[in-house]
Amino acid sequence: MVDSQIETRGVKEQRILAAMRKVPRHVFVPENVKRYAYQDEPLIIGEGQTISQPYIVAYMSEALQLKGHERVLEVGTGSGYQAVILAEIVKEVFTVELVESLSVRAQEVIKELGYQNIHFKVGDGTFGWEAHAPYDAIMVTAAPAKVPKSLQEQLKIGGKMMIPVGAAFQELVLLTREKKKFKRKKLLPVRFVPLISTH
Repeated sequence: MVDSQIETRGVKEQRILAAMRKVPRHVFVPENVKRYAYQDEPLIIGEGQTISQPYIVAYMSEALQLKGHERVLEVGTGSGYQAVILAEIVKEVFTVELVESLSVRAQEVIKELGYQNIHFKVGDGTFGWEAHAPYDAIMVTAAPAKVPKSLQEQLKIGGKMMIPVGAAFQELVLLTREKKKFKRKKLLPVRFVPLISTH
């Protein structure tokens, strides 16, 4: 998977490639789609949600330019796969999921794998997780129509946010918080499930 679908498409960060090789993607997906776990495609995980295609997971992780010391907020735990990839390369991951059954399942899988630097919350990810803010980086794995202001406010100065934005048409956007503004860089067209909010 890594050799043919990720590295050859331009992902170069060795820590991310190593994480993608180490983490068993098949344990994060339902039994009926396990045979597709190492193909470069999103897969249905239940509750109308998906696990992102491996290339996008690697691409988004690399684009955040993580060094290893960071505390990262993930919005949209889903299967837990992206959280574990991040946990391989940063100090701490704080992950929020609106659908309780998905969060519980992800916690069970991740506990079985032995990770202790991932913290879970069931709640509306559009509001982030203020108790542990500010964050060095924020990874959003579902698409809002526009960037939630509350997430921007929980990002450190100099911090980066990776977020798909849009409805019918979505773009992956990298936001960098500067002292008085946010620098916005459009990366590529994508298709994510919508970011569901209680509001």
